[in-house]
Amino acid sequence: MTTPLAVVDCPTGLAGNMLLAALFDLGLAQAAVEAPLAALGLEGRYRLQLEERRSGGLRGLHLAVESLELEPPHRHWSELRALIAAAPLQPELRNRILAVFTGLAEAEAAVHGLAPEQVHFHEVGALDALVDVVGVCAGLAHFGVERLICTVPPAGHGTVRTAHGVLPLPAPAVLELARRGAIPLASSAGFPPGELTTPTGLALMAALADGFGPAPALVPQALGVGLGSRQLDRPNMLRLVLGQAVQGALGAVAEGLGGQAPGVAAGTAASAPRLETVLEQQAQIDDASPEDLAFLADALREAGALEVFSQPILMKKGRPGLLLSVIAWPEQAEALRAVWWRHGSSLGVREQWMRRWALPRHSHTVHTAWGPVRVKTAHRPDGGLTHKPEYGDLADLALRHGLPLAQLRQAALEAMAASPPPDPNADPLPPCPTEPS
Repeated sequence: MTTPLAVVDCPTGLAGNMLLAALFDLGLAQAAVEAPLAALGLEGRYRLQLEERRSGGLRGLHLAVESLELEPPHRHWSELRALIAAAPLQPELRNRILAVFTGLAEAEAAVHGLAPEQVHFHEVGALDALVDVVGVCAGLAHFGVERLICTVPPAGHGTVRTAHGVLPLPAPAVLELARRGAIPLASSAGFPPGELTTPTGLALMAALADGFGPAPALVPQALGVGLGSRQLDRPNMLRLVLGQAVQGALGAVAEGLGGQAPGVAAGTAASAPRLETVLEQQAQIDDASPEDLAFLADALREAGALEVFSQPILMKKGRPGLLLSVIAWPEQAEALRAVWWRHGSSLGVREQWMRRWALPRHSHTVHTAWGPVRVKTAHRPDGGLTHKPEYGDLADLALRHGLPLAQLRQAALEAMAASPPPDPNADPLPPCPTEPS
């Protein structure tokens, strides 16, 4: 059984134009990029300069974006966000573009001490960055990429001249993006001074990649090469590989830090924590009955939410209310919003993409004197195992036999201790939809 996979191999760093050039080298038609850009009102404002070049003796495509705007408008994040949100784009594409720019806005705001809405993007708001971000998001969607792994990029060293003046490298926004996303940065030792990873390039991977580390074992099926502009002592290139990974091989990536968490000795692939990207939706509610809130929470779970939970809060004018929160996979955003609108009383829903570390877990059925019980086994980085009998199975047996939960739980754990441990290479369970990971 195989899993569709894309791998971004970036030995000399990440840049938006290199990623987009690699997609064009894979055969992406320019029309697939021009259509969403036209939906944003950018038709006729740019020209793609795409040409085959060689770097260090190896071929690839180089992309430059020529601005045709006589007087480029100043683009602030608040205006850019409204433009993207109102554009007639596919919902999933819009969400990905917004996720990339939101990450950039928050990183730039942090390093300059501003609110995100006040950020004026000198580089990000420029036309070439808009083309890169929209183009890469559209290109990955075009190829149907379901899983993306990015190797650990070097960020560069020295200084770079920007609209803010001369800044140290790695660029402040790059370091902030890496800090927020727990993204590893490779050493730049041996490289000449200069920028290797740009804020736009890292923001794209921070929002779109499922993990950072060595690529898993895979069968390459297509390869695109994007070239950088700088001359180095080695090929300045980024390779985008589309292929098939054998099921289970992705677990060896540890989806974050090349197979291990920070400060944890390398162990088995099954015990490596996974870095996942999830969506958080929230709304403050003070005008719904307890029955209405319970119905809304159940409907959100039925629509596929991983977690739904509430917290009491004090709202404006001293009114008590609830903060209702949903954790889900990013692709579920639109379906869950439909539930909010249909069954909720809130006039708005906040969204943000988040990273979370999750321990691998497997399901193992044990047999007690009163019936079978599923046991969830979590694999810890030190190789230890934690076993938890499933509440639903225990509750069914308790009602059927008139026994306390504690007695059945102990029986399940004793049966677990007497049975062979679960196979670390078995198919892992997805995060439980009714419990926090």
